[in-house]
Amino acid sequence: MKRTLYLKFLVAYLLFGIFGFIIVATFVYSMTYERLRRDNAENMYKVATQVANTYAADLYNSETSLDAVHTQLVALSQYMSGAPIWIVNPSGRLVLDSSRVLDPGQEVVIQDFDPTVTGNSYYTTGTFWGSFNEENLSVFAPITANFKVQAYVVIHMPVSGIQKSANEFLNISYLMLIVLFLLSMIILIFFTELVYLPLRKITTATEQYAAGNMSYEFSVESEDEIGYLGASLAYMAGEISRQEEDQKKFIANVSHDFRSPLTSIRGYLVAMQDGTIPEELHGKYLGIVINETDRLTKLTNELLTLNNLNTKGMLLDRTDFDINQVIRNVAESFGGTCIDKNIGIELVLTDENMLVNADMSKIQQVLYNLVDNAIKFSHKDSTVKIETTEKHSKVFVSVKDTGIGIPKEDQKLIFDRFYKSDASRGKDKKGTGLGLSIVKEIIKAHEENINVISTMGVGTEFIFSLPKSAVMDEVI
Repeated sequence: MKRTLYLKFLVAYLLFGIFGFIIVATFVYSMTYERLRRDNAENMYKVATQVANTYAADLYNSETSLDAVHTQLVALSQYMSGAPIWIVNPSGRLVLDSSRVLDPGQEVVIQDFDPTVTGNSYYTTGTFWGSFNEENLSVFAPITANFKVQAYVVIHMPVSGIQKSANEFLNISYLMLIVLFLLSMIILIFFTELVYLPLRKITTATEQYAAGNMSYEFSVESEDEIGYLGASLAYMAGEISRQEEDQKKFIANVSHDFRSPLTSIRGYLVAMQDGTIPEELHGKYLGIVINETDRLTKLTNELLTLNNLNTKGMLLDRTDFDINQVIRNVAESFGGTCIDKNIGIELVLTDENMLVNADMSKIQQVLYNLVDNAIKFSHKDSTVKIETTEKHSKVFVSVKDTGIGIPKEDQKLIFDRFYKSDASRGKDKKGTGLGLSIVKEIIKAHEENINVISTMGVGTEFIFSLPKSAVMDEVI
């Protein structure tokens, strides 16, 4: 099996780290650099404006000397980490430079000086028309006197310093990203322990079950949906295993119950054919063969009936009918059998008429099977009691005998297909073990219940419920 889920999660985790570094390197640096450049330019412009409005303005208004202004510019330059402060006239001639003392006889001119290069801004970056060997951030502040721009205060700052600060912020961002990346490994560990490993257990168990190994055991110690999934899968495997065992038992029982009468039939017919059984006894043994074929016919019919009876697919023809009358009819049909065994049937019926809402033919079959069993396992000179009672819009029907009883350990199994208790095997030679299974399926199809109460040597009582007809309530 390809285990790709964990690999996908690892790839996603690594991609998160890679793209995180790319995004930090691309956007964080550019945004940090731009912000630092803008902040530095704003601070430099404030200083340049202050100089232009004070010392430089006094100079051009002839209120102070050139040396006094130079001294002030040197002091401000030191305050700004040595950033050079210039005064440049509109033609590009350098008037003052805080970083040096200009020779009065030497004129320094900035070629192609254009103060409009900043456009709508107040700063620019570059070598300032070849004045520096590296890029600088330069801000302009005009010096006005007599309502005219006399010159410009220009302050320079190397871009390399801003880039260094931006790189320091970038390194901090990288460090934070690494910390987040390492912390996110906790999520990976939790995913591995709480999701991936339990899923592997479940997947392995599924493969084992698919291969037919229903005895494979596993456990997922979790109280969440994954734990519930594991428990459901284990439960499903147990149910499938149980059904397979039931199926094997079913096939074994069917094979046994068909093989026994077929073996008897073949044995008697071969014996009659080869003369082992004399001709004058053929009638007797043909009767035995007919009984065996009747047994096979009954078994086949009950198998077909049981195959069609299931709670989801069974079609019920529900009508309102008198359950008391159906009980009387069933009791009458066993008249001959009761006479042969000297068994009486006692009817204790609530009211003259008791209407229920159910499938009459199927309930008649239920009563027939229950009464047949009661008579079959009752002692001679005993009584089978059939009783109806009414309670909470339900009618309860009881079929009770005073026969051999059912062992306690067998009472939970008697409704299983082909099940016969050891106590019944000696008495019920023609039984198929399907009668009570059919009864159970019919009652379940009606969404009702059937229970058994039995004591060895005392007798057995079956009680099932049916819904009382709504007509009965209207009459009352």
